[in-house]
Amino acid sequence: MFPIRDHNPSERTPFVTYALIAINTVVFLAYYPASTDQSLFRFYSEWALLPENVADGRNLGTLVTSMFLHGGWMHIIGNMLFLWIFGDNLEDIMGHIGFLLFYLAGGVAAGFFHVIADPSSAIPTVGASGAIAGVMGGYLLLFPRARVDILIIIIIFVRIFPLPAWVMLGLWFVLQLINGVITDATGGGVAYWAHAGGFVAGFVLTLSVWLRLGGQAFWQRTEGHPDHPEAKYNFAQSSIPKVTRRR
Repeated sequence: MFPIRDHNPSERTPFVTYALIAINTVVFLAYYPASTDQSLFRFYSEWALLPENVADGRNLGTLVTSMFLHGGWMHIIGNMLFLWIFGDNLEDIMGHIGFLLFYLAGGVAAGFFHVIADPSSAIPTVGASGAIAGVMGGYLLLFPRARVDILIIIIIFVRIFPLPAWVMLGLWFVLQLINGVITDATGGGVAYWAHAGGFVAGFVLTLSVWLRLGGQAFWQRTEGHPDHPEAKYNFAQSSIPKVTRRR
């Protein structure tokens, strides 16, 4: 299940969202394709988030630098897709500088949640997922009924469904909690508690924006949708011919 776009166009150019996507991509291309396992481990050891270091008050800067590192092609592609879908709308509401500070604060909060969940871990942690989870938490508060198109792939079954943001994002958050508990019991390579923590932090940090917009009055005015007309998409019919059985 992959979100591919929302129906909530931004009214002004999201320069910060574009810049974050560009910076993450350039940084990734600068070190990952030519790295060996050894050089990658040394690089992550210096710039990635190591919970045991942060828990001891060391290398606190990695709470920020780790946000701009990724562990593989699918990792960065998935993260940048989520940022592309949800980031522009919060930047539209918060302004460029406000959104940048919000994004960084959400990422740092996610890092702290990860450290609290396993303070003795010496495993390097990388990725913008925590900061982007914060963006998703803020999006849920401001636009709970905005429609998001979801691509569902089950073996050969491929369909696109529009879902309200609260369904898609709520399900995503619950899955992070479930997977976090499972990972605690079995081990794993994904920082689910960072995702969940970033999501909660983003929701809380957006409360002041929501109240400034009118709180429940904002919801009543917009009915949980964007405060401007939503985008309309045409879904093309399949060109694959139907095959019938002969009798």
